[in-house]
Amino acid sequence: MNIRKLSKWIVLLVAAVALTLTGCAKSNESSAPATAAQTSGSATQATGTTGGAASQTVEPAKVAEPAEPMTVEVTDIYGTVSVPVNPKNVVALDNRTFETLADWGIELAAVPKGVMPADSVYVLDKSVLDIGNHSDPNLEIIAAVDPELVIVGQRFARFYKDIKALVPNAAVINLNFDVSTSAADPGANLINGLKDSTVALGKIFDKNAEAEQLVADFDQAIADAKAAYNGTDTVISVVVSGGDIGFSAPRSGRVWGPMYGVFGWVSALEVANASSDHMGDDISVEAIAQSNPDWLFVLDRDAAISSAKNAVPAHDVINNSPALQNTTAVKLGHIVYAPNDTYTNESIQTYLELFEDIADAFSK
Repeated sequence: MNIRKLSKWIVLLVAAVALTLTGCAKSNESSAPATAAQTSGSATQATGTTGGAASQTVEPAKVAEPAEPMTVEVTDIYGTVSVPVNPKNVVALDNRTFETLADWGIELAAVPKGVMPADSVYVLDKSVLDIGNHSDPNLEIIAAVDPELVIVGQRFARFYKDIKALVPNAAVINLNFDVSTSAADPGANLINGLKDSTVALGKIFDKNAEAEQLVADFDQAIADAKAAYNGTDTVISVVVSGGDIGFSAPRSGRVWGPMYGVFGWVSALEVANASSDHMGDDISVEAIAQSNPDWLFVLDRDAAISSAKNAVPAHDVINNSPALQNTTAVKLGHIVYAPNDTYTNESIQTYLELFEDIADAFSK
């Protein structure tokens, strides 16, 4: 065999060996054990039968378990209460909360319309049920709306236990605070009570930022009113109702009384056995005039009660009282009237407005 033929056979032999080795390698690769990653991946693949082609599908999403309702811990006068966040079918009975709830756009299922401002959004909304006033409320309406939350306070505070028994599955909170003569510090109770209630409502209705801002504005109004008072001018506060002037005793009671302690006002008149009656104590206008106050603070009860009979505007009562015309307060125009709806709307917003008015009056 010549060299050329020998070379040709060698080339063919090498090629045959190479093909044999390649085939073995592929055979070994296909039969090798799958790696952990490959095994895991194949478990999530489904082989399609359409057209005989293999297709890959996404692993089915896990079904999420229903989330438990979010709750917050709220402190009322009885302790800590667990309350759902943004509860359904809310019943509110506390006159100190209505304006806050309305400003935040909170829907209510039932309210006591008879002791609320006539222009309240809840009074005007016919879908909001009326449980009546605190003298003779229809508590069964509360049960009928199946509430998740009932807000109790002020006029309705004494019905707390009855309501708890009526709706055992609802969260019931009592936001009342004591400003009566039996309280150790009615002024501190007023300020802290309004702020604490606002914070609690902010937590419940997910309005924490709004509550924080409201409390900050309230604190500023208090500071401004304190700074504006000179510490020596004398003050008389009164409640005008049905054309009569009642004496609002300093230190306790509705609206004016607790402010004496908050702002350090000097009372022009001290009355023995003075009460915290919501209409003021019955003393003569002459006695008020003789005390000659530098300032006169007036709450018009009738202005807040749309059904009041024989109502006479407080401005007219004061201006038409001969005995008061020679007092320093009237002669200098040192008279501050509470907002017209104060008697039925003792919200933090009402007091904020009133404190700003007082600061403005003292600063002139």
